[in-house]
Amino acid sequence: MSAAVTPGAASGRRVGGDEVRTAAGWLAGHLAPRTADAFDAQAGPVRWSCWTTVEHVVDDMLAYALQLAALPLLAYVPLVGPRGEDEIAHVDRAAGTAGLVEALLGGGELLATLADTRPADARAFHPYGLADPEGFAAMGVAEVLVHGHDVLLGLTGEHVPFPAGLASCVLARLFPDVALAADEDADLVLLWATGRGELPGRARRTRWRWDSTVR
Repeated sequence: MSAAVTPGAASGRRVGGDEVRTAAGWLAGHLAPRTADAFDAQAGPVRWSCWTTVEHVVDDMLAYALQLAALPLLAYVPLVGPRGEDEIAHVDRAAGTAGLVEALLGGGELLATLADTRPADARAFHPYGLADPEGFAAMGVAEVLVHGHDVLLGLTGEHVPFPAGLASCVLARLFPDVALAADEDADLVLLWATGRGELPGRARRTRWRWDSTVR
């Protein structure tokens, strides 16, 4: 039996702008060769299309960047879509894959810049716990990796490995209840932690949430 260690001990890596850029670049690189109509496929286990799922990722990164810009303590910055919907990021389908990729990289750069330039003691609201710049960066990376997995599963039918080290640092920052064994694949543990897939010795999660509070 392998010894279990805490995610933080396994990672030792803080999450910041570089990690956000790496995650966004990873997903963008896999999306860029696809034709726009390919994104009509369902995104793996979620009910959205691949296109809508990427828009959701962009929306989350914009929302996290706005939280770090405004530093509200009680709620999200109160922006809504034209019909009152929570998601404000919608990419013009006429812009095709190139436009979708630009929006993804642009949202990632905004979040990365705010995560790098806000002081470490800055705090802003998130429903899963008042978070610092590292927390928002980690949440952005988590959204890109997990929903990127969904999208690429819909486009290719298989899991595409995450950039080295990103899954373990996301687990360290956002999932303090998940111990990562030395011989476990951090990619698969992150997917399990977010309700995707089964792992030996771990019951499938049907409900989950991360913890964005500062530790």
